Amino acid sequence: MSEPASTGPVGPAAAGPVGGPVVVGFDGSPESLTATEWATHEAQRRAVPLEVLEAWPWPKRDVVGSDQTYHRALAHLAERESALTALAPGLSVVSSAVSADPVEALEDASHRAALLVLGSRGLGTLRGFLVGSVSQEVLRRSACPVVLVRADHDEPDGPVTVGLDLTHPAEEVLEFAFRAAALRSVPLRVVHVWSPPAGSEYMSFDAIGGLEPEVSAVERDGLTAALAPLRTRHPDVEVTADLVRGKPAVELVDAAATARLLVLGRRLHHAPLRHHHLGPVAHAAIHHVHCPVAVIPYG
Repeated sequence: MSEPASTGPVGPAAAGPVGGPVVVGFDGSPESLTATEWATHEAQRRAVPLEVLEAWPWPKRDVVGSDQTYHRALAHLAERESALTALAPGLSVVSSAVSADPVEALEDASHRAALLVLGSRGLGTLRGFLVGSVSQEVLRRSACPVVLVRADHDEPDGPVTVGLDLTHPAEEVLEFAFRAAALRSVPLRVVHVWSPPAGSEYMSFDAIGGLEPEVSAVERDGLTAALAPLRTRHPDVEVTADLVRGKPAVELVDAAATARLLVLGRRLHHAPLRHHHLGPVAHAAIHHVHCPVAVIPYG
């Protein structure tokens, strides 16, 4: 384990390859403990190193009580590294603590990591993720896929489920989902949610119903075409492709009820970081889905 840097955020790094490490954020909270376990199993599946990262702008050591806090945090991080090493014998596990803003440190790590893993508190009375400001900022700014794992996560036996938007059929998102299913030896469910054409709200129910077979046939052809190259690259993955009529945010939250992992895309916009944002589907998912949620940047 390396000790905290003496000054500001860690420096920029080049984007890592697909075989880069799994990096998991740690702060000693119950949700970060769960996230580190999930990340350990994911690193094992991928056969890549695991890095446990704790980032905090450490106070000056001469402030009363700060020295004890500093050493206690380092001790907890070292204990966690030892526990994860015991959990996954043979896996390369390293931990580091940096004196940096957590968002900046994790964003920096995303340029060399294959995957970032973050913990999120359990579902509250409103059935929603209590996603902290750090997690939301990292999701918006990360250069690599990010997975949010709930504190009380218990992975079900369902399929990996991916939401596909045929107006932006990002191959990066599909590749992540196919690979996740292959690594787990489970089926993949691809869900594309479609809506009637614009202006149909002024049509009668009978007229809308008459359009549905024609529109759904076009959507089905697009879905088949989008999946064809991925099916070729991953012939061992059992795939179910579903067309669902409705609102994407609602339907994908419902689809995730039986999923072990929900995979969604986040379209990159070439604008300053402060203007990056999550789409409505990803936003709904991270606040209302029980299983781990993977958000994949593309574009």
